[in-house]
Amino acid sequence: MFGGVAIMLNGNMAFGIVEDELMVRVGPDAYEDALAQKHCRELDFTGRPMRGMVMVSAAGIDADEDLAAWTRRGVAFAGSLPVK
Repeated sequence: MFGGVAIMLNGNMAFGIVEDELMVRVGPDAYEDALAQKHCRELDFTGRPMRGMVMVSAAGIDADEDLAAWTRRGVAFAGSLPVK
């Protein structure tokens, strides 16, 4: 997916790796809060932002606790969606 590796939960993407960045599906309600975090930016592969999905740079996930926090966010949102 998107030229990287995606981790799925019940058929829904939770997070993935694209080059050296973490792609996280945070959902539309948590999107603005996620973007306010350091090292986070919009996901815009097509030139248009994909609301509800963000990219976290390598600097934002270099500590184990930071990586765990971001992946938990993705798992929490994916887990809230209906099973595909």
